[in-house]
Amino acid sequence: MKIIAVIPARYASTRFPAKLMQDLGGKTIILRTYEAAIKTQLFDDVFVVTDSDLIYDEIVSHGGKAIRSIKEHESGSDRIAEAIEHLDVDIVINVQGDEPFIDAEPLAKVIEVFRNDAAKQVDLASLMREIKDENEINNPNNVKVVVDQNGFALYFSRSVIPYPRDKNVGVRYFQHIGIYAFRKQALLDFYSLPMKSLEASEKLEQLRYLEYGKRIKMVETTHVGIGIDTPEDLEKARKLL
Repeated sequence: MKIIAVIPARYASTRFPAKLMQDLGGKTIILRTYEAAIKTQLFDDVFVVTDSDLIYDEIVSHGGKAIRSIKEHESGSDRIAEAIEHLDVDIVINVQGDEPFIDAEPLAKVIEVFRNDAAKQVDLASLMREIKDENEINNPNNVKVVVDQNGFALYFSRSVIPYPRDKNVGVRYFQHIGIYAFRKQALLDFYSLPMKSLEASEKLEQLRYLEYGKRIKMVETTHVGIGIDTPEDLEKARKLL
C-alpha cells in the first residue's frame, strides 16, 4: 500500500485569521506541522494542500511539497479529494494543519486498520476517546460517536448520543477525534456526491460518508491533540517548545 499524509491548509480562519502563518519558535505553524508529519516516518509522501499562495510558497521555499487548490471547497475532504485525484496512492491520512505537535501513535493506529483489512471492508478509519465529564458530553463542540459491536460508526452528533434515559446501564460516551484515514476511492466518491440533510443539519462532513453507505472504522485512543485555534493556544504552544 502507498500511504500519504495530506495537510489541508486554509489561510482564512474565522476564530484566528492567518493562524497557520503565525510564528512558532522561529518557524510558521504550517511548516512545523509539515515537518512533524515527515518525522513520524509513517508516510511514503507528505503534501500540504492550500488555497493560499502564501502557504504554498512557505512550504515549497523550504523544500516541501504543496498542492494548490483549484476550486473553492466547503470541507477538508473536498479539498483533499481534488488534490489526490490523479496521485498514485492507496491510503490518504488527513493531518490537521494547526497541530504542530503530531503524535505518531494515533496515526499509526488508523494506518494499521487498513493493513489488517484484507477484505477491504473499511472505507475510512478514525479515532475516538472516552469522555466522562458531563460538561464535555453535553458540549455541542465535542462531536460524539456511537459504534456497533465491531467498532464501525453508527452515527456522529453534536447532541448527546446515546440519550441517557436510563443512567444505570453503564453506557460509555466517545468523542470523535478528527484524524481520518481514507481509501482513495472513498474520498473521490465523497467529492462527487451532494450533501444530504444529516450533514447539512449537524454540519459534520463525516455524516455524508454514512449517508451514502461508507463504513467508518473507529479506533479507541487516549490521544488528545494540541491544536492551535486561538491566539491563547499559540501562546501555550510556544511554551511547549
